Amino acid sequence: MSRAEMDALGWDSCDIILISGDAYIDHPSFGMALVGRLLEAQGFRVGIIAQPDWQNASAFKVLGKPNLYFGVTAGNMDSMVNRYTADRKIRSDDAYTPDAAPNKRPDRAVLVYSQRCREAYSDVPLVIGSIEASLRRIAHYDYWSDKVRRSVLVDSKADILLYGNAERALIELSHRLAKGENVASIQDIRGTAFLRKKIPEGWSEIESTKLDRPGVVDKPVDPYEMKMGKADASCATDDNQPKAALPEGTKAIEIVRKPKADRAKQVVRLPDYEAVAQNPVLYAHASRVLHLEANPGNARALVQKHGDREVWLNPPPIPLTTKEMDYVYDMPYARKPHPAYKDAKIPAWEMIRFSVNIMRGCFGGCTFCSITEHEGRIIQSRSEASILKEVEEIRDKVEGFTGVISDLGGPTANMYRIACKSEAIENSCRKMSCVYPGICENLNTDHSALIQLYRKARAIKGVKKILIGSGVRYDLAVKSPEYVKELVQHHVGGYLKIAPEHSEENVLSKMMKPSMGAYDEFKAMFEKFSAEADKKQYLIPYFIAAHPGTTDEDMLNLALWLKKYDFKLDQVQTFTPTPMAMATAMYHSGKNPLRKVTADSDDVPIPKAGNVRKLHKAFIRFHDPNNWPILREALKKMGREDLIGSGKHCLIPAWQPLSNKPITTVRGEQLERTVRPRRVSEHKRKYS
Repeated sequence: MSRAEMDALGWDSCDIILISGDAYIDHPSFGMALVGRLLEAQGFRVGIIAQPDWQNASAFKVLGKPNLYFGVTAGNMDSMVNRYTADRKIRSDDAYTPDAAPNKRPDRAVLVYSQRCREAYSDVPLVIGSIEASLRRIAHYDYWSDKVRRSVLVDSKADILLYGNAERALIELSHRLAKGENVASIQDIRGTAFLRKKIPEGWSEIESTKLDRPGVVDKPVDPYEMKMGKADASCATDDNQPKAALPEGTKAIEIVRKPKADRAKQVVRLPDYEAVAQNPVLYAHASRVLHLEANPGNARALVQKHGDREVWLNPPPIPLTTKEMDYVYDMPYARKPHPAYKDAKIPAWEMIRFSVNIMRGCFGGCTFCSITEHEGRIIQSRSEASILKEVEEIRDKVEGFTGVISDLGGPTANMYRIACKSEAIENSCRKMSCVYPGICENLNTDHSALIQLYRKARAIKGVKKILIGSGVRYDLAVKSPEYVKELVQHHVGGYLKIAPEHSEENVLSKMMKPSMGAYDEFKAMFEKFSAEADKKQYLIPYFIAAHPGTTDEDMLNLALWLKKYDFKLDQVQTFTPTPMAMATAMYHSGKNPLRKVTADSDDVPIPKAGNVRKLHKAFIRFHDPNNWPILREALKKMGREDLIGSGKHCLIPAWQPLSNKPITTVRGEQLERTVRPRRVSEHKRKYS
């Protein structure tokens, strides 16, 4: 991170210099450390410039000129999501910065950092990656500017973009550059995007608007199975038998069958940037096609014109094998922030310092989530031995360890080693989710490997407790009661977070989330196994307000559901349209890209206005007196004044407290008491 460290290592220069919007924490949960250690293991000298001052290029020269390239990322989060709330208000802190200090990274950090790298050394190749670049690889709707922006590859003027989990692409690119190849000529690596002037020879181009909607995946045909049906028997011929003579004068026409197209040489043309920027319906269509071309087993290259240039996306990277995952995570990480930060507290590090990442990817396909777009639908799991070794390293090396592992998880808690039953079906599948509208019959839902991992991890000497902090996919968990029992009786610290996201089927269908029936089934199991263990434990559900497709009535019904089950939630997430998510396409276009999109498609109600979004959030926090005025007004407009009053069926009271403090409650247990007038009549006189 400094010239002094380079001198201590005997380096006169760095081969690769990585730029990040995060503080440098040498832990595999942080992309900068993972990439840095991986390149180091390949023999490269890696420099890291963390959270540089972006006002001028001098901060980008502190380690000198890299021999191979600059690698630019915004950090573990999209910089706009990191810096702004769902209401577009700037945040007062940054969890990835020492002492949570704000304003240590710029808006659209990849663009700004790239510009400064060019100013510092204009002839050095520029490689961009990580989640901000990954989710902005094509023309994308930008919530913060409320417009469709060009691919980040165009605006950053980078030479190449690496999207998704790009270990393979990164290693291959680095070695080829080290051998002297020109970065402009490297255009055959999966998981990369770059600019071209035209479609190369030998490729066939398919207009995305002509692609059919994918249908049912047929059972693969066994080429060695020789069965002849009735139709086949009737068509059988014997070469020794005389053939029927053609009528005199008949001319035979030779039928030449067109050879089957080579998908490896097919490219799907998305509507131009200029078209999707002006036409929201075309934008939704482009989003749908991109998601359909996301399976590494059958995805084709994509191309989208930006002016006179073509943004070319090679097919997604092939997922890492278990052996490769172990290689990545078994690097000699220091597992702590760089010493330059001294005693500063970095909240993101404090949260994960005692956790272990056991897998990657998510086949849930939730429309509001970016995990699938970035990490893919195919689960990549580490070996049991590698995970247990990391638990022991935490026990032996991490300061402050008290015997409690805070999480064994990843994007979800319970997709470890779960995959399609057939590799052939997996490679041909075009579904956007393996668990919606129901769990696919081809998905293996066996949780036994995860159960055994839990048992072995908590048996490690010096480990007192293994908690599960990642969200549990409960519709998957109920397929394995043994797993739910193991989880509930040994790995819940009083509260378990799950994410139904909503109660109404109308909204859940736009989220690609299961119905509340699956939640009820999991809740029954949770309570049963908690009682068997004589433990008082609670489910903490998470919900999203103002998701595309949500009406005021949907939010009212959710509030009534929360009241019925006595949930008074403190944390509520208002929907944030992140780049490339399917729900973002809904938000921008008012159409549903989960189905074939046309100008005549049914419109999706979109709660965009600030007061509507505020109301939807207020419905979830109906117990907060600060929300009662806006809720009273809304309930009156909806003709539901019957829900205002002191009756048990009422949602909110007719009175307003003289003064109040924030209420924090969990299942009815009030932690801070609101001051209520002694007599309602006194309140009415005062405020009439």
